[in-house]
Amino acid sequence: MTELLTLRAVVEAEPEAVAEVLLDVRPGGRSPMATSGEIADDEGDGFVVVRDGSRFTVTVDRAARSVVQQGEWWFRSVTSVEPDPRGSRVVHRIFNVAPGRGWAVRFVSRGPLSAAPGRFADAVRELGDRLGVPAHVVD
Repeated sequence: MTELLTLRAVVEAEPEAVAEVLLDVRPGGRSPMATSGEIADDEGDGFVVVRDGSRFTVTVDRAARSVVQQGEWWFRSVTSVEPDPRGSRVVHRIFNVAPGRGWAVRFVSRGPLSAAPGRFADAVRELGDRLGVPAHVVD
C-alpha cells in the first residue's frame, strides 16, 4: 500500500462532535462524505455500496474516529478525526492498494487525485456549516 496524497483540515469543534457527523457516511447520511448508491452488503459499521457499476467497501471505526472507503482494485481512502488545539483535525489520505507494482494506477488515478483537494475543501466547508463552526483546509 502506497500513500498517494494527504489532505488536512481544522474544524473548530470537539473531535467527538466532528466524528458524529463525519462518520455518518451511509447513503443519505449527514456526512459531507456520505456515499451514494445502493447498499449491496450490510454488516453494521461495514457495508458495500454499488454506484455506477462499481463496488466500494466502506468501514466505519467509531473508536478510532475514522472511515475507510476502498474501490475495486486500486483506491483506498482513510479519513480520520484527531484532536487539535483549535478543536479537531480531519486527515484524509488516499492510497494505492493495487497488487504488484500497480503501474496502471499512474494513469487511472490522475483524475481522482486532481479532484481530491477541491472535493475535500468542499466537504470541510460543509462539515463546518453543519456544525456551525469555522472549518478550513491547512497545509
